[in-house]
Amino acid sequence: MNPVWLFPGQGSQYVGMGLDLMEKHPLARELFATADRVLGFPLSRVCFQGPKEDLKRTAVTQPALLTCSVAAARILAEFHPAPPAVAGHSLGEYSALVAAGSLTFEEAVHLVHMRGRFMQEAVPEGEGTMTAVLGLDAAEVSRVCREVAGEKVVQAANLNAPGQVVISGHTDAVRSAVVALKKAGARGAVALDVSVPFHCALMEPAARRLEEALEKVHIRDARMPVWNNVDARPVTSAGDIRAALVRQVASPVRWEESLRGMHETGHGVFLEVGPGKVLAGLARRTLKGTRTLEAGTAAALADLKTSTP
Repeated sequence: MNPVWLFPGQGSQYVGMGLDLMEKHPLARELFATADRVLGFPLSRVCFQGPKEDLKRTAVTQPALLTCSVAAARILAEFHPAPPAVAGHSLGEYSALVAAGSLTFEEAVHLVHMRGRFMQEAVPEGEGTMTAVLGLDAAEVSRVCREVAGEKVVQAANLNAPGQVVISGHTDAVRSAVVALKKAGARGAVALDVSVPFHCALMEPAARRLEEALEKVHIRDARMPVWNNVDARPVTSAGDIRAALVRQVASPVRWEESLRGMHETGHGVFLEVGPGKVLAGLARRTLKGTRTLEAGTAAALADLKTSTP
C-alpha cells in the first residue's frame, strides 16, 4: 500500500538536522542554498551547527524544519511513488503543500519565516505558553479550559492523539487549567519549551498579518489531497487551501481526526517525511496496528530506496 506522507511541525527540530542530507544529496545542498538566499541569513548554518537557542526561535525554526522536510521529500520522490495524500502538523502543512505542488519552495520558506515572526510578535514573551495534558479526551480538556478561562485565554490547541491534548493561552490561565485538569483526572501535564502560545485566540493578530502576506502569493490547486489541520478534511482547491492557512494560525490542530479520516478513506500506511519521529508515534497511538515508516535522514532514505519496488 502506497503510504500517505506526513510532515512534522515545530518541536521536531534538533541541531544537526539536515546535515547528512546536504552532505550526500545535491538536491538538499541546492535547497539549503536557496533557503539561505531567499531569507538573507545562513539558515543552513543554524540547522547544522546551532546554537540551539537560535534554532528554537520561532521565525528560524519554521523555515528550518520546512527546508529539511522538503529536502527529504525531494530525495524521496526520486525513487518512491507519489503519495495518494499528504498532511502536515501545523507548520508541516506548508511542507505538505510544497509536496503537493500548491506552493513553490521559495514561496513557502519565505511565508513560514514571516509566519513565525508574526506569531512571535503577537504575544509578548513570557505572557503565553503551552502544556501537554495526558490522560483526558479533547472534549473534557476543552470543558475544563472554558470553566477556568475567565477573561483570559486557555484552549485546547493540538488534538494530537487519544489522551494527548496540548493546551495554549495566557501563562497564568494555562497554569490554572493544569491544576483543574489534574483534579478532573489527567494523568499528568508536561510544559512545552515554547515562547509562543500557538493555535489559540491569542494568535488572531498573527492570522490577520498572514492573510495579508498570503494575498501576495500564487497558491495553486494541489496535485493530491492535502488533509488540512483546521477542518481535518482533504482539500485540493487553491481557494480552500488559502483560507485554511489563515484560519489554522489561531485554531486547533485536529490531528487525531485527520489520522482517523485518512484511515477511514483507505489509507493504512504513513510515512513521516522530515526530522524526528513524532508523527509516526501519534499515528501508531491513534490507529492501533497501523504501519509507519520514516524518511528524515540519509540512512532512513537509503533503507527506503532498497525496499521500494
